[in-house]
Amino acid sequence: MERLIVDGMNVLGSRPDGWWRDRPAAMERLTRRLDRLVAAGVEVTVIFDGRPHRRVEAAGGAVAVGFAPGGRDAADREIVARLRADPDPAAIVVATSDRRLRSAVKAAGAGSVSSGELLRRLEALERG
Repeated sequence: MERLIVDGMNVLGSRPDGWWRDRPAAMERLTRRLDRLVAAGVEVTVIFDGRPHRRVEAAGGAVAVGFAPGGRDAADREIVARLRADPDPAAIVVATSDRRLRSAVKAAGAGSVSSGELLRRLEALERG
């Protein structure tokens, strides 16, 4: 992976670990975890549904953090718009388990990995 766009809420929702009790804290944790991929040479952007949270933006470090207000699936629409606007979508991989988004990602010329695959890769980096 050279460039990765993460469907943040989809990745969070893929593991029922209580993330919904404190959504900004869960978003912050994921963002910090994604920083390990940046250290491994991947350009990472995470897009969350909803309004910006300063706490999450501050956690970004080298990870680009975006928010997509506009209701359900706003992040999906934002991700597809970014792919369509990119001069080289084939260099981008999107992490999501959303079937409709994965289909739109493929149609835009990018690749995808499942949320579970992304989390497994992060866990492998964390183990060293």
